[in-house]
Amino acid sequence: MKGLAVISAVSILGGCSDSFLNQDPLSFYEPGATYSTESGLRAALAICDRHLQYMVITDQNGNNIALSSTYIMTDLGTYGKSDAGNGFPDDWDAKLTPTSGMNGGGDINYFSKIYDEEWNGIKYANTVLSYIDDVKGLDQKTRDAYKGRAYFHRAYRYYHMALLWGDLPLVTRIISVPKQNYRSTSMDAIFRMLVSDLEFAVEHVPAKKDLEMVGMVNQEACMQLLIKCYLAIGEYKKAEDMATDLIDNHGLALMRNSFGTLVKPGEERTFSFERNVMWDLFRGENVVNAANTEMIMPIINSNDQNFGSWCIMRATGPFWNTGNIIDPSNSCGTPVQNYARNNGNYNPQLDWLRVMGRGIGTFRTSWWFNKGMWSHNGNVDFQDLRHNNTKGNWIEMTDLKYNNPGSKHYGENLKLYAPEDVPDPDKPGEFRLRKGDLLCKDTIRSWYPYMLYKNWFLDVSAENNMSATQFNGVSTGSNGNLYLFRLAETYLLRAESRFYQGRSTDAARDVNEIRRRANAGYMFDDVTIGDIADERARELFWEEWRHAELVRISWCLARSGKPDEWGNTYDMNTWDKQEGTDLSGGSYWYKRTTTYNIYNHGTVYSNNRTFNFKVNKRNLHLPVPNGTITANNKERLHQNYGYDGYDESVRVWDNWEDAVADELRP
Repeated sequence: MKGLAVISAVSILGGCSDSFLNQDPLSFYEPGATYSTESGLRAALAICDRHLQYMVITDQNGNNIALSSTYIMTDLGTYGKSDAGNGFPDDWDAKLTPTSGMNGGGDINYFSKIYDEEWNGIKYANTVLSYIDDVKGLDQKTRDAYKGRAYFHRAYRYYHMALLWGDLPLVTRIISVPKQNYRSTSMDAIFRMLVSDLEFAVEHVPAKKDLEMVGMVNQEACMQLLIKCYLAIGEYKKAEDMATDLIDNHGLALMRNSFGTLVKPGEERTFSFERNVMWDLFRGENVVNAANTEMIMPIINSNDQNFGSWCIMRATGPFWNTGNIIDPSNSCGTPVQNYARNNGNYNPQLDWLRVMGRGIGTFRTSWWFNKGMWSHNGNVDFQDLRHNNTKGNWIEMTDLKYNNPGSKHYGENLKLYAPEDVPDPDKPGEFRLRKGDLLCKDTIRSWYPYMLYKNWFLDVSAENNMSATQFNGVSTGSNGNLYLFRLAETYLLRAESRFYQGRSTDAARDVNEIRRRANAGYMFDDVTIGDIADERARELFWEEWRHAELVRISWCLARSGKPDEWGNTYDMNTWDKQEGTDLSGGSYWYKRTTTYNIYNHGTVYSNNRTFNFKVNKRNLHLPVPNGTITANNKERLHQNYGYDGYDESVRVWDNWEDAVADELRP
């Protein structure tokens, strides 16, 4: 019963931007009693496990997902709803401030949601750590295992939070009254605490094979997170050695052949599909399949207790069923329709709704993700399974066909440009279209390719409803299991560690392991950090927190002194303390974001509007919300460089031990 009280308390825990001040325990039902038993601790850790999904799949209004917010100011994509009016966030330089822009209104971004949930996750982990020593009857091995799992959960939240928001208050315990005199702790000091905690966790948390339940924190997950933290603080050899241990000694291996349950992508008569290992890897049913030797730790999202709906196909898919797309004769209003199966116009050979979902283009991918990073020496690699539309893993807009019977081009493949002049029958001598005219009015929201194998889920509710015109993603009854960590990333982390040590040829071998499994068309003899970052994008799209990982890589480059793909080097004193929107200078994150995306390159015209996509060098870190700073009214917290409120003289803890000791100061 006590465990149930803890679980029910989750529903009444709200988030707010000063929530770190209120590190109250999970349950208001006599926490001292609740957490005096092992069952209470198990329930608290179960909440920690479940909470992992909230930061990833949260979709407050069904139009966007939290994870996409970590992609919108990177090399890989942008917010895409170009008809959002004046709220459209093309100019992050102007709109991302400590007092506005953290949530942007509606579905523009979920930075505020992520920020609040990170603090909630820290609170959940701190609940375990604050009460565990009071639990009677635990042997030391069991007690240390519980502590290690809680350390992992706290470290996972702080890892992403510190990379996104920089210097932050360090909160390591549940306190009896709100504390309003926190001082920020430097990002470096936070990461050194994470290393200390995770080294304990690796030593004491059981291996995956020894755990009673899939989805619990295991030793291998602790190792993976520790590898990342070693990289962040410059312990490159330790990162390499731990990655090698994880690859060689824990029963893990890359999946190289099809396996598990076959779940086909929609209507086969519409879009050709050939079963392959990359497709099988990302079906929810197979994430936790016993044959899957690549999975390190999953996010469970497939049962009543742990299930959360999320509209990934709606949020990320191109808005194809719209009048913004016209056919080559401009012969009907909407030539591509999302017909239900009981509609008289339905054709099972032209059922794009069930193949790719009914997208609305809230998040759209960049040219670099769509084209550039798949090219080598001028040749586009469609052999790579991750970019292969003959196998069914990738869809180009030109793979779709017009399916409105009113179109003169019914059954033909979509075209982006008019192939010939089209006279206007009602206006002699005039033309409805001229050769070369765009056949898509909104190329931001409605025309981009789609990585189907990562985005597609069997939408069970819609599949069971013949009248459904919305296939949005993971609905009630669907299997939405995801990866928290898998072995492919371990190879790429080891590649990074070797690169920073000056062994780029050895790093290339790790990158090639991932490419070989994907049947990529070329292999590397040597790699730059850009090659590794590109491979992360190809392999870990929708798995990594892209903005956070680019910040980490930027930090690593500055610390190691190694050049980026253009030969630039970075200074530890300035890499995160620059502002401006010119194309010179800035961090590695800024270089990739402005080189490989449309940011800071002038105006973009689409949908009868002019856009000016901009980011500032200071947007490397997000602004600490003003509410957080004002609520901590007995000490000044650090605001990030370039934002209103930044003051270089504000004191910051530069070692985590002092910050932890200060938590007891009234």
